[in-house]
Amino acid sequence: MVQHALDRGYEVVGVCREQSIDKLDAFKDRITIIPGATNDREVIGKAVERCDGVLTVLVPWGVRNYSTGTAQAVLDYAKSGARLIFSCGWHITKDGKDVYSRTFKWMLSAFGFLARLLRFADLNDQVEATRRIFASDTLWTVVRGSDLEEGESQGLPVWSRHVGDPILESNLTRRIDFALFMVEALTNDNLIHEAPAIVGCKTPSALEHATAAGA
Repeated sequence: MVQHALDRGYEVVGVCREQSIDKLDAFKDRITIIPGATNDREVIGKAVERCDGVLTVLVPWGVRNYSTGTAQAVLDYAKSGARLIFSCGWHITKDGKDVYSRTFKWMLSAFGFLARLLRFADLNDQVEATRRIFASDTLWTVVRGSDLEEGESQGLPVWSRHVGDPILESNLTRRIDFALFMVEALTNDNLIHEAPAIVGCKTPSALEHATAAGA
């Protein structure tokens, strides 16, 4: 996301855990880095106070409402009129109309149980975080990502309002393109108050949809 934002000439302020700052060494002379946890309200307040747009990855680390704390801090401290772009997985639903396969639901249930048992993560934390976002009157977008893979960019992912739509069947997006969609959403007013579920534009399901649409 940092590189995509810099490519567009944006001034970038990033919040990063102190133990991970070295991962941003390639950008340290081009961005402002504020060390700290993303659920630290003081840190978030300092980071977003002048920002016209905020990109937030909702990570449900631990069992202490990390995602919820992060989302609430952004909602509370971002300036009025700022575009707020959040990311999460397909398991989040905005209107309850998403359709999930049995395999997906089983894997989600198994991962959620084990993650909470080991106190590694809490998926319900993301559910609560996005519930608060959806109820907010800020200019939010919640980008729901498919499974991710590494590799060169294939272009801007395609999206649908509901998981289960045929265009999303491939369930795969390049990580770099997930970031691209997040940054592009900053200036796409059609995505305000939407929760787009995305998939790579070169995946079989996306290409099949494009072919059918052009027929």
